[in-house]
Amino acid sequence: MEKLLDVRDLRTYFYTYRGVVKALNGVYLTIKDGEVVGLVGETGSGKSVTARSIMRLIDPPGRIVGGNVFFEGRDLLKLSDREMTKIRGRKISMIFQEPIIALNPVLTIRTQIIETIMANRDVSVNEAEEIALELLEAVGLPNPKMIMKRYPFELSGGMAQRVFIAMAISANPRLLIADEPTSSLDVTIQAQILDLLNRLMEEGRISSMLYITHDLGVAAELCHRIAVMYGGRVIEFASTEEIFKEPLHPYTRSLLKAIPRLGYYDELYTIPGRVPDLVNPPSGCMFHPRCPYMKDVCKKEIPEYVEIDNSHYVACHFAGVKDVR
Repeated sequence: MEKLLDVRDLRTYFYTYRGVVKALNGVYLTIKDGEVVGLVGETGSGKSVTARSIMRLIDPPGRIVGGNVFFEGRDLLKLSDREMTKIRGRKISMIFQEPIIALNPVLTIRTQIIETIMANRDVSVNEAEEIALELLEAVGLPNPKMIMKRYPFELSGGMAQRVFIAMAISANPRLLIADEPTSSLDVTIQAQILDLLNRLMEEGRISSMLYITHDLGVAAELCHRIAVMYGGRVIEFASTEEIFKEPLHPYTRSLLKAIPRLGYYDELYTIPGRVPDLVNPPSGCMFHPRCPYMKDVCKKEIPEYVEIDNSHYVACHFAGVKDVR
């Protein structure tokens, strides 16, 4: 498959009163045309910053300080603001965690979705309204005409997220970035939204997707490949099957051990320690203070991000070693 997105050595820093927060410190990621890639990791690992950096939506005191983001062969980081505006919405769309917050509270759904359609497609108001009604029906909203008259605060979280998905796919973008789109919803509605995204992929309304989540179970259900983030870096990237059957990084194995399993009543596994302080990060491998296989080299040297076996990438001095002695 054609490589649609290719992120290379992406670095995004935030300049705060405490010091420089290296939120992204060398991210590598690829998405092929027609595939769904999951981006997983603990809170604070850099998942949302990666998404916003790809879209060039980093506000001060943050700044993208290095790397490349190739989309359809063009480096997005080298485009002008005007050129990037033409990419957002038309070529790359994004769904946010809190749809109620993302939608404008003082405008009706009709106004917002029609403005979005007309900004990204050369159509009249009447044509945009017809497209809007079709989109709202496509995302499973009952009585689209009534929904169009409502304000965001009159919708439930699940309905608002469906509206936002309709807006995001209105221009048939080649890449959809979904930043934990079900995190604020209850379990039943989460399942409905995931089913909706699957159906939209099958129907061709979504070409490719970067799905950001902290839930490995969701990633397993939806994604072809999974990238695991820790401390501002992708530390393992492979097919979903490889990640679950043969994880090579100790952090990935720890995440998998922490998944609750039906029928097991032992104490839940937790990863010892805490996420690194990105203002004063640990030396060497970011994970070494929490790693059961830590050696002296881990404290001194940052592991390289390398391909171990057939598109299975990992950043670890002892990749795949289950018992380091």
